[in-house]
Amino acid sequence: MKLRQLAGALCFSALMGLGAVVQAAEAVPAAVSTKILAKLQAARPDFMYGEIKPTAMDNIYQVQVENGPLLYVSADGGFIITGTLYGVTAKGFVDLKEQSLKPERVAKLNAVPESDKVVFPAEGKTKAYIHVFTDVDCGYCRKLHREVPAMNAKGIEVRYLAYPRAGIGSASHKKIAAAWCAKDDERLETMTKLKNGQGVNVDYCQDNPVADHFRLGGELGVRGTPAIVLADGTMLPGYLTADQLAMQLGL
Repeated sequence: MKLRQLAGALCFSALMGLGAVVQAAEAVPAAVSTKILAKLQAARPDFMYGEIKPTAMDNIYQVQVENGPLLYVSADGGFIITGTLYGVTAKGFVDLKEQSLKPERVAKLNAVPESDKVVFPAEGKTKAYIHVFTDVDCGYCRKLHREVPAMNAKGIEVRYLAYPRAGIGSASHKKIAAAWCAKDDERLETMTKLKNGQGVNVDYCQDNPVADHFRLGGELGVRGTPAIVLADGTMLPGYLTADQLAMQLGL
């Protein structure tokens, strides 16, 4: 199998949850955490390091660099590895970073107040819901939005969060903020107009959650838009039709 094909197969296996991953230890010993952080901070004091967390590998830990890569670190802090760490299961290889992010996505997305999301509700009974990190200037985000009515008709609720790819303070940031600056009963219409490239008569407001959404997306592994997150924390990057999404959700 060619390297590109293998990489695709690995990613597919991870997203489909093939096999069970060996569970990591519950906590990192305080002495180990202190030693690792001391070594890292001495070597690169210009980096901001997150919490030292366990992995499924003995004596290998992970730490996220703020606005940087995920590092895999030896117990003594003397060696680091960057890249993708896979767990080997009977049914395939599983991306361990993706697996560890799933419960974090669930907890953090569910902690975002519903009032801070632009929600397109399901028609009739809600059978499933998705969170979507979106950008109004993204072609595939606009294409996905055209599928939202069909998703809603299938019982899927769509909960939008903002992820302006051009960054905070960009024209895209101020444009998408209009959906949150609009009156509550005008948010859905405003979002749809923005997705259709239409102008909206909404003044920019400072009190909007776009910057918080952008930061949260980075923490949860968003690297592009649209980024669809299922209820179990699985992330599906890119565009899907309503039928393809319903199939993923088992509807």
